[in-house]
Amino acid sequence: MNRQSSTKRIRAVLFDFDGTLTEPGSIDFDVIREAVGCPKRTPVLEFINGIESQAEREAAFRILDGFEAAAARQSRPNIGAEELLAYLRARGLKIGIITRNSMAAVETSLKNFRLILPSDFDVILTRDDPFSPKPSPEGIVAAADALMVPAAEVLVVGDFVFDIEAGHKAGALTGYLTNRGSSHPCQHPSDFTLEHLSELKDIVDLYAPLPAGKLPNDLLRRFLREIGIGDPSLLVAPGVGEDVAAVRLPGEEILVLKSDPVTFATDAISFYAVQVNINDIATSGATPRWLLASMLFPPGTNAAGARSAMEQLHRASLDQGLILCGGHTEITDAVTRPVVAAQVAGTVPAGKLIDKKSLAEGDTILLTKALAIEGTSIIAREFRGRLEELGMTSEEIDRCRSLLFDPGVSILREARIAARSGKASAMHDITEGGLATALLELSAASGRRIRVNLDRIPVLETTRRVCGLLGLDPLGLIASGSLLIACRPEAADELIASIRTAGIEAVCLGEALGRGSGIDAVRTDGNPAPWPQFATDEIARLFRNRDSL
Repeated sequence: MNRQSSTKRIRAVLFDFDGTLTEPGSIDFDVIREAVGCPKRTPVLEFINGIESQAEREAAFRILDGFEAAAARQSRPNIGAEELLAYLRARGLKIGIITRNSMAAVETSLKNFRLILPSDFDVILTRDDPFSPKPSPEGIVAAADALMVPAAEVLVVGDFVFDIEAGHKAGALTGYLTNRGSSHPCQHPSDFTLEHLSELKDIVDLYAPLPAGKLPNDLLRRFLREIGIGDPSLLVAPGVGEDVAAVRLPGEEILVLKSDPVTFATDAISFYAVQVNINDIATSGATPRWLLASMLFPPGTNAAGARSAMEQLHRASLDQGLILCGGHTEITDAVTRPVVAAQVAGTVPAGKLIDKKSLAEGDTILLTKALAIEGTSIIAREFRGRLEELGMTSEEIDRCRSLLFDPGVSILREARIAARSGKASAMHDITEGGLATALLELSAASGRRIRVNLDRIPVLETTRRVCGLLGLDPLGLIASGSLLIACRPEAADELIASIRTAGIEAVCLGEALGRGSGIDAVRTDGNPAPWPQFATDEIARLFRNRDSL
């Protein structure tokens, strides 16, 4: 696979048909040339279209149609073709076929596919359509128009030089499929070279638009592996599910670092930026001490608005005992609403660092507070009008808004209780992606599977109501303020009691299992249940839907 500029973007894929979506070798063009009197190395379509006599031209096409029909009946899907097409559709990309074959031949061949129907393609263009065939770019330009995607964001995939030439002339990206060396050699340079169709998944993962929210964990894991950070002073390195970095300092202290941007809750964004960052510091057992913040404001922001956000940041820092020691402020059209990217540093004595890799088989998993109070509050702050339209009263919405402060999004008190107990093996703050993602991240960071009882997950009625009205799942909704605590099983009851004594609700959610990754969800009766996964946080999906209106 060739390397491309990061500015490239793929929103649609157009496939050649014979030898690309079908196995190569199903049709013998040399035999066809001989049957219609076409010279060797001359394209068959161009030869037939150049026959002056209409009767002879029609006769030649009937011969060609007969060969194509016979080959179509015998054709089979290329290796991995059906799985790839299903993957592209699931990723939200548009797909199409552009071929020098007839529509009848394509429809006949697709009958041999088990999982894919003609209706699964967003566009199919054949020689029956009123466009010059490849290597002319006409069909590709027309297909891009039909897909409502710029040609520059279309990837044309084929096994012959005509596919690559047509794609380049149209301004599209191109992928040459070698079929492990069985395709005709292509002298025209392509943007990507693939030995087999399955390689296209990696290309799409890199160049298709990403959903709003966190970078998907599989991509994050891959990119971090490619970077390969190996500094021996780094006790906790970047990784999926790792909230902080921990660095060994000379002496008896460990420096714990955390950075997180805040893009929601714009009326309380500075308070929020401080809180979510110190939460993660606390999950390591460290004490938050210093804060830096980059504050980005959209054009049109006035000085009073910027000052208010900075004053809020200062007050929030003082309330948490942090020293605001630096940062950056800027008005920029790179953002459409205020963004605060904060970094908090703290320290913890050597030997007191809580590292998720300490999670052991049999450890009990606790959950504090009710789920998704953060998401509920943000939705009430950002979508008040929509909730009123759906029947919520102003009083109900105000109660949801106040959840940001009561019970609040801080997990400091329960994290400190767990750290002081000396029994906590791991802690994880539930943030973007909700509990569903947080448990998967804890599993990934610890290297252990986790069993969860779905019936024990506490959700406020107000959260259920908001999510029900907007079609959201609380399990995938951003949830700072709830903390996952893992502890040795013999210490679970005592730790729950200590947390409840502090006025914070806590429940036993499940337990750590053996080596591996993933979640085993069960009901109270012991029956297994599916564990949901969310490509983006439910609130990011809500914002995306609003912004698209």
